[in-house]
Amino acid sequence: MGKCSGRCTLVAFCCLQLVAALERQIFDFLGYQWAPILANFLHIMAVILGIFGTVQYRSRYLILYAAWLVLWVGWNAFIICFYLEVGQLSQDRDFIMTFNTSLHRSWWMENGPGCLVTPVLNSRLALEDHHVISVTGCLLDYPYIEALSSALQIFLALFGFVFACYVSKVFLEEEDSFDFIGGFDSYGYQAPQKTSHLQLQPLYTWVMAQSRVGWKVPGVSVGERRARRSREEARSLRLNTWGSTSLTCFFFRQVRVASARRPPPRLD
Repeated sequence: MGKCSGRCTLVAFCCLQLVAALERQIFDFLGYQWAPILANFLHIMAVILGIFGTVQYRSRYLILYAAWLVLWVGWNAFIICFYLEVGQLSQDRDFIMTFNTSLHRSWWMENGPGCLVTPVLNSRLALEDHHVISVTGCLLDYPYIEALSSALQIFLALFGFVFACYVSKVFLEEEDSFDFIGGFDSYGYQAPQKTSHLQLQPLYTWVMAQSRVGWKVPGVSVGERRARRSREEARSLRLNTWGSTSLTCFFFRQVRVASARRPPPRLD
C-alpha cells in the first residue's frame, strides 16, 4: 500500500529505539544508575505503546508516544549536560543518577575501551565498604560515552516524533473521512436512528430485458414489477374468494331445491 511507507518507517525507528533502550538499560543496571534505569523502563513502555498504536491504527497511542518523546529528549539533554559538567553540575558532588544512595559511577568508567584499572591501597579517601581506583589509558572517557549514548537517543527520538505526528495525522484524517461517509467509528458500529421527519423512498433498480431478436432494451423497474405482481396476487385472491363464495351459494341452492322436491310425509 502507498500509505504503508510512513507506518513502516515509524515501526523501524521504534524498533531501533527499543534496541538502544535495552542496551542502555543493561549497562545502567551494571552501574547501579537508578534514575536512568527508571527512565529507560518508562521509555521502553512508551516505545511498545507506539509500535502497538502504529500497527493497530490507534492515533491516541501515537499522540501519547510523541508526548513522551518530548520528555525523553529533555531527559537525555540533561544527561549530556550532567556528564559534561555544564554550568554548576558536578559528578563529584551530585549523585543524581543514584538518587544519592551510593557513590557508584557509570559502568563505562572502569570498563571503557582501553581503560586500565589500578586499585589504590591504603588510601585515606576510601570510605567504609568502598575502595579507590585509578583509571588510565582510556581511548574515550566515560562521560563522552554517556553523552554519545544520549545523543543517539535524542536523534532517534526526533525522527520518531516527526513520523509519529505524521502517521497520527493520517490516521485522524482517515477516521474523520470514514465517519463522514457513515462508516464505523473507533468504538464500534452504531445503528442509525430513525427519525419521524424522514420518509423512506423506494429504490428502483432498472434492469435490461432481452428481446427476442437479441437486443437489450430497457425494461420495467424492480419496484414496478413488484407492485404489478402484488396487484395480480390481490386480483387472484379476490377471484378465488368470489369463486369459493359462488360455489357455497350454489351448494346451498341445490340443497334447497332438493328439499323442496322431496314428497311430503304421509299421515296415516
